[in-house]
Amino acid sequence: MRIGLIGTGRIGTFHSAALSRHPDVTSLVVADADPVRAAGLAARTGAVPAPSVDDVFTIGVDAVVITAATAAHAELIGRAARAGLPVFCEKPIALDLPGTLAALAEVEAAGTVLQLGFQRRFDAGYVKAREAVRAGRLGRLHTVRAITSDPAPPPPAYLPLSGGLYRDCLVHDFDVLRWVTGREVTQVYATGSDAGPAMFREAGDVDTAAAVLTLDDGTLATATATRLNGAGYDVRMELAGELDQLAVGLDDRTPLTSAEPAGPPAPGKPWPGFLERFAAAYEAELAAFVAVVRGERANPCDGREALHALRIAEACELSRRERRPVPMAEIATG
Repeated sequence: MRIGLIGTGRIGTFHSAALSRHPDVTSLVVADADPVRAAGLAARTGAVPAPSVDDVFTIGVDAVVITAATAAHAELIGRAARAGLPVFCEKPIALDLPGTLAALAEVEAAGTVLQLGFQRRFDAGYVKAREAVRAGRLGRLHTVRAITSDPAPPPPAYLPLSGGLYRDCLVHDFDVLRWVTGREVTQVYATGSDAGPAMFREAGDVDTAAAVLTLDDGTLATATATRLNGAGYDVRMELAGELDQLAVGLDDRTPLTSAEPAGPPAPGKPWPGFLERFAAAYEAELAAFVAVVRGERANPCDGREALHALRIAEACELSRRERRPVPMAEIATG
């Protein structure tokens, strides 16, 4: 199988290495808006550099992996769909609902495959939590707590392009909340703080956010995120039911210190970032995409799944701005 990868930044570099190792990928073509950067990555991984992004669609690939800048995702998804090519795309499809819906319409009209990069669905802990919930081992869920904490802020130039903390960061929690519980969010109530570095206020964003989400069976969920967690990269989910509790992301690298005299000590090597924490999950989602392209399995995360998560993020942003609960019925479904 010959795969074209568009975008050779940090996540593109990571994905290119994973694809180069896959036994069913016989050739990897890499492209970037900066051809020099693409050539450098190709030299390091044994891939074939494409002269331009346009060439990926004419060079004869079997599928496309999109890891370019967010603003380019929707256009590239559309181009791939019109070329009849299956696509794996890092989230999001687009930063707004109209752009997302337009790209989905192109994919559905073409009858092609679009798999979104919500890698937590492939993390061993989240998989185990989903199995436990679906098997009833926790009993009726009453509370879910989701946490995403970055150790340091992104570059200031990234913030105005990111879509904000709910769309860029918490969207992962919103997706995996639906995936693990099998329930839909019916209402959100969200707030945020921009009390940290001035660059967040200048970008109209927040550095810390919290949301209370009501699920369609009455389960209450909280989702919190921050860009300023100096202890390390912390992604967890706690699920509490009438019979038992379960935690995802709690191990000897969780950047959390107990205040109890007999509690566990601070981790010796806390998680530094998302690539390290989810390395195995990233590799697994790409292996799944290859299997989808080969017709060996169903799409594990199609574009409509991404739309659901974005709608929740949109509702949270509206709630934060207007300081009120927002029923999901207010957010367009397409």
